[in-house]
Amino acid sequence: MHTVKNVNLTHHFLIAMPSMVDPNFSRTLTYVAEHNEDGALGVIVNRPIDLTVQGLFERVELSLESDGFADLPVYFGGPVQTDRGFVLHRPAGDWQSSLRVNSDIALTSSKDILQSVGSQGEPREILISLGYAGWTAGQLEEELAQNAWLTVPADGDIIFNLPPEERLGAAMQLLGIDFTNLSDVAGHA
Repeated sequence: MHTVKNVNLTHHFLIAMPSMVDPNFSRTLTYVAEHNEDGALGVIVNRPIDLTVQGLFERVELSLESDGFADLPVYFGGPVQTDRGFVLHRPAGDWQSSLRVNSDIALTSSKDILQSVGSQGEPREILISLGYAGWTAGQLEEELAQNAWLTVPADGDIIFNLPPEERLGAAMQLLGIDFTNLSDVAGHA
């Protein structure tokens, strides 16, 4: 058994292998917002839940005056802190509590971004999740060594411009693989 060392998967997609038994991650596409020696943090970007952005705004008592957001789904971002909202967005901007992934994309958990979306419609490109996916130090590397995930550098357009049901397939195409042809055993990309 080999371990995967010194790999930084920040701004990468994790594609759950068909053998993934954890129901939280079966058939998921996860965007990794941070990965370092302390662990990793990401958001599942292809699992909408039965809640719209309008419904979420009503729940947190914010007004949504901007067009185009009301019917967007809210996502199951992962099994950690499922009572908290996280906004994956482009452009990164400047918010009270943001994890800047790169010059383009950030993950924000402060309410100021929702207020801005509601009143000014900014940032335009958002994915709101409840919860996130987290890994302790070395845990993601261990899962990679066990072939639980395929990895590929992320493409923001897949997150922000495609409907959720097309995102997993589009990420697979970045690797040149058709998900339906993926067996339970695969090597590392």
